Amino acid sequence: MPGQRFRVGIVGLQPGRSWAARAHIPALNALSESFEIVGVANTNLASAEKAAGATGLPRAFASVAELIAAPEIDIVTVTVKVPPHLEIVKAAIGAGKHVYCEWPLGNGLAEAEELAALARAKGVLGVVGTQARVAPEIEYLRHLIADGFVGEVLSTTLVARGGGWGGSISEKKIYAYLLDRANGATMLTIPVGHTLAALRDVLGEVAEVSAVLATRRPTALAVDTGETLPVSAPDQVLVSGVLASGAPLSIHYRGGAARYDDGLVWEINGTEGDILISGPSGHTQMVQLSLKGARNGEKVFRPLEVPASYRSGWPEDVEPGNVARVYARMARICARVPARRRASRMRSQCIASSPRSREQPKAEAAPR
Repeated sequence: MPGQRFRVGIVGLQPGRSWAARAHIPALNALSESFEIVGVANTNLASAEKAAGATGLPRAFASVAELIAAPEIDIVTVTVKVPPHLEIVKAAIGAGKHVYCEWPLGNGLAEAEELAALARAKGVLGVVGTQARVAPEIEYLRHLIADGFVGEVLSTTLVARGGGWGGSISEKKIYAYLLDRANGATMLTIPVGHTLAALRDVLGEVAEVSAVLATRRPTALAVDTGETLPVSAPDQVLVSGVLASGAPLSIHYRGGAARYDDGLVWEINGTEGDILISGPSGHTQMVQLSLKGARNGEKVFRPLEVPASYRSGWPEDVEPGNVARVYARMARICARVPARRRASRMRSQCIASSPRSREQPKAEAAPR
């Protein structure tokens, strides 16, 4: 019913630096008319108590199982690394809870398909955190393309830096798992996956695709320990394809940070004009994007300001603002759609684990 508040339990919260602390808690607090955070569960009670105390949450659960079983929990938010996703999400669905699971949903296509099927069968709402799709710039970009700013889309090209996978990591304990392709926390599954979700929303489905993955840096330096670690995760991702509209598609992600201002340069070329989307890195789900455009007769790109209506009512920071938009949609669907239909009405994008992806890793995930 309109005005209903949904009670959320968070799995995986480290005060100050985790995605749950940086994005989920601020987003939920900004939507206090729709959500109430009940508590948190971590790997043990002491960790949960520390997290709850630092963030002002009312309850620390002794275990994930206790949180999932709690009758006062309506939604389970899963923000841990990928390997436990399957077990935690399955348990939450089995308990009849709605689930917000951070991307990647599962470690590979098979796990993602299994969880989606379970949610449909149980009649609960499952949401994956591809929050770049609801960024104001992406939603306005979708409007511009649909409204014919560029005319017919002829082609699109995107070149970006992955931010990680650049030959070094700052802390071994936190980031070493990103280096092992088997852990599922790669440049393909994280920034490329988030960006593809947004790109498909703007330009439509991909009809044909081929790809190349390469690991050009076989080792990485752990700065804090001085160790040299092996790397099997790709630091080069190249995708070529054709959209359902017939427009060619080209994407190239490179590991590491940009040596210039823009770590993301995405151009959409059309019969009547062009649009340029840029940002400081290829993690479109986390960074501030900007839009420029030019139509026939214009020789220089001009800024395309996003109307205030696309931004109003959300936290100012990019991360909690985009996550808040996902939660707001989740609340509307939970409130208005009968339980047996909720799962089928929420469109989720499992892009990086698509049937065409040859990367089917087996174990742990990455920073969002």
